[in-house]
Amino acid sequence: MSESINIAVLIDGDNVPSANVKEMMEEIAKYGNPTIKRIYGDWTRPGLNKWKNLLLENAITPIQQYGYTVGKNATDSAMIIDAMDILYSNKVNGFCLVSSDSDFTRLATRLREAGMLVLGIGERKTPNPFIAACDKFIYIEILRNQSESNKLEVKEKESPSVEKISKREIALIASSIRDLSDEDGWAFLGDVGSLIQKKRPNFDSRNYGFEKLTPLIHSTGEFEIEKRGAPRSRNKLIFVKNKEKQERKTRGAKKS
Repeated sequence: MSESINIAVLIDGDNVPSANVKEMMEEIAKYGNPTIKRIYGDWTRPGLNKWKNLLLENAITPIQQYGYTVGKNATDSAMIIDAMDILYSNKVNGFCLVSSDSDFTRLATRLREAGMLVLGIGERKTPNPFIAACDKFIYIEILRNQSESNKLEVKEKESPSVEKISKREIALIASSIRDLSDEDGWAFLGDVGSLIQKKRPNFDSRNYGFEKLTPLIHSTGEFEIEKRGAPRSRNKLIFVKNKEKQERKTRGAKKS
């Protein structure tokens, strides 16, 4: 993503933990420049005290929203109204909605209809409709794992929040390669990664313990990988291809 993309970061203070804010902001910076950073909640409640020092450290503006009625989430409404105001201000090219609440599904859909890049960050408990409404969805648990690994300065060990790649993910990779492949079955890995992201916004190689897509694909043993470019060039293009065994499996599954 280009650094020229300006992103509005809107955080649901009632629905995400205060830990790992720094890691969240570093992750968002990979996709653009977070020019607007706001967090919504009732700051008279003691439950939000943990956020206060973190807001100063990360230049996030707190937005006060009183809970007028028991059982109704006023924070959601304030965040949605602000998002639409920002959209019509034409000051940003994208939004990052930080929440694990499915109530933001329609907002994410509306922002994408307006041509905005929409990132989502939330916990694994986030309902799938909200995940599917985003261009990309990142799990907080993955950012937490990375932070803990960096502090220990050791290789990240498998934990309950790291998934094992299943036949479903392998089939997703295989079908995406086939959708983009040339006559010889090869597809450019960058295009494959983009297509996978469109098909499943929460697909992230880090969910399976890999920093990049290439080592994840290599670990399955189901695909061929080829680096192309001038012999002495450092800039190599990576292409992938379904192995014949995997191709037969996928085709057989389609017929059945």
